[in-house]
Amino acid sequence: MKKVSLRIISVMLSLLMFISLLPVGLAEGDVPADDVPADNTGFTDEDFLTVKGTKIYNRKGEEIILQGVNLGGWLIQEDWLCPYEEVSDHYTLLETLIERFGLETAYGLLNTYEDNFITEYDLDQIAEMGFNAVRVPFWYRNFYSDDVGTKILDENGEWDFSKLDWVVSECSERRLYVVLDMHGAPGFASDAPHNGKADSCGLYDKTEEGEFYRNLTDELWTAIATRFKGNPAVAMYDLLNEPMCDCPVTEIHRRVNNEMIYTRLYDTVRAADPDHIITLECIWTAFALPHTFCKGWTNVVYQVHFYQNSDFIFKLFVYLTRFYHFNVPLMMGEFFPHKATTWEGCFSSMNKIGYSWFLWTYKAAGHGMWESDWCLKGSKDGFYRAKIVTDTAEDIAYKWGEIIRTENGYQDSGHYETVSPWITVNK
Repeated sequence: MKKVSLRIISVMLSLLMFISLLPVGLAEGDVPADDVPADNTGFTDEDFLTVKGTKIYNRKGEEIILQGVNLGGWLIQEDWLCPYEEVSDHYTLLETLIERFGLETAYGLLNTYEDNFITEYDLDQIAEMGFNAVRVPFWYRNFYSDDVGTKILDENGEWDFSKLDWVVSECSERRLYVVLDMHGAPGFASDAPHNGKADSCGLYDKTEEGEFYRNLTDELWTAIATRFKGNPAVAMYDLLNEPMCDCPVTEIHRRVNNEMIYTRLYDTVRAADPDHIITLECIWTAFALPHTFCKGWTNVVYQVHFYQNSDFIFKLFVYLTRFYHFNVPLMMGEFFPHKATTWEGCFSSMNKIGYSWFLWTYKAAGHGMWESDWCLKGSKDGFYRAKIVTDTAEDIAYKWGEIIRTENGYQDSGHYETVSPWITVNK
């Protein structure tokens, strides 16, 4: 009997390893729902979240499963889902604007974009659709104006966290939990362009420069954790998005690097905020993270992302990740029904075993996005793209102005009717 059990476990672990080695791809529809709680008075201390066993609870003892959307493309842009062209990633976009127009104008243009791409209207829409959370991707250049740690200051001369302050406050009023996601860390945590700059995975380098980037990341997470300590609207801190993604490394190398940087960042955040949940990403493979009891990590959620082309592989991935990481809550931080994968295949498995989940993504600009599974809101046909290299500053400001507000330049992608039956948290 023991031999049989060992063989079963061996087969399941082998399948999980097989899934982890499959190629990954990239990172949805909309009519208002009428199932939002009428008493929408904001979060209180009793809504503060914590982990107990494999579940998340508030301080009233109620189990909370997060079901939400990503605000992708807002604070960190990607060329395939954002209204710009002529450059390939946000880092090149920003540096080009600085070179052409100067630092003040460049950041003024970004502020115009950010003030219009996501507004109170969008958060109202998300709450009305029945979701209870948003994941907010950001990057270090929202807070540093360069790569050497020059802080962006507000009108009072203080380090400027106004965008995060705004989204946390507005979400709290609508009883939407916020996952704060470091999508692009100083030095960059992967080679993927969605972390801000392609082919620039320098956060792990055993050099003075690598250590400098790690110190900046410590500094930024310390400031964020200190600022939101005790805030019940913040569900958790997402320390790094998709670490080692697209890097040509073995799974052993990936695990060693992820464990190294996560150990450091976990300790950094815990020193500033001992109470908030921390989420760490295994993304493509459960083996990328150690078991929590091996590290002494507590009050953590493990996170995966999925963009594979199969319902069977999706379900297998979800179940076997639960089997391998049996003692922590699990969260699907990004997903959509990629190619042959279906919405039913995604939701049926996750909801059945209690995964929290976040669709990628709420809103996108690009050809065909008005009917794409990638987003809930897609740009209307004929939308403008800002030409970063050749447009004037005035043209870019216009193209990133009120015309990119959801109510002005976007439409329902048509998939919310498919998604809505699977939103169970507010029903």
